[in-house]
Amino acid sequence: MPKLAVGRRDEATAPDAIKAATAEFIATFLFVFIGLGSISAYNKMYHEGLMTAAGLVAIALAHGFALVVTVASIANISGGHVNPAVTFGLLVGGHITIMRSVVYWVGQLLGAVLAAALLKWVIVSHEPVPAHTLAAGVSIWSGLTLEIVMTFALVFVVYATAVDPKRGSIGVVAPLAIGFTVLACSLVGLPYTGASMNPARSFGPALISWQWSRHWIYWLGPFIGGALAGAIYDGVFISEDSGTPAVAEEY
Repeated sequence: MPKLAVGRRDEATAPDAIKAATAEFIATFLFVFIGLGSISAYNKMYHEGLMTAAGLVAIALAHGFALVVTVASIANISGGHVNPAVTFGLLVGGHITIMRSVVYWVGQLLGAVLAAALLKWVIVSHEPVPAHTLAAGVSIWSGLTLEIVMTFALVFVVYATAVDPKRGSIGVVAPLAIGFTVLACSLVGLPYTGASMNPARSFGPALISWQWSRHWIYWLGPFIGGALAGAIYDGVFISEDSGTPAVAEEY
């Protein structure tokens, strides 16, 4: 069962919450700038816009490695979510309050928008910032299902390596496991949906380029996947007597 907790009324303005949201802002900015920048660089080199096997691997590596370093860099400040869907998955499991989640979401979305805007100004210039959309021939339901499954995998790994109190020494490799999950899922989903798994990653470019085609998929899919992973992992694998606090501000 979901363990939603509203949190204290003043929690959104508490110094530690502001500090954590700022860390989420910076990390999401860096993640989106690197990930989106890798696509812009690929498009610059290959004007025909056709995805090659080398391009697929390069873009997946950029997103995966960017997430490894950003998660690791702020894990001790905010928990290293870098993704509204991860925050939502932890909210469903009772590991973060609604008040703090909202603060995190604001930081994440602002970071993504700034990254897309800066990339537009520095690199893309007059061309549109590459925004997520479904590939030709991919149905709405196929795209939505892919985003659900990929985000489920991501949040499930977050729980297994960073949240579960029984994780033991494996907790030290959480950023690697999380980043490699995004890398692996990107190899599957990039040609079809762009492999978002992250509403902030999709929102920043969509806003700056004003490209909203099927954008709702990149919110609904990740939020459903994150919620399912949070509810299943917390409900099945984290026992009530494991010592896990009802609400945890960090992993």
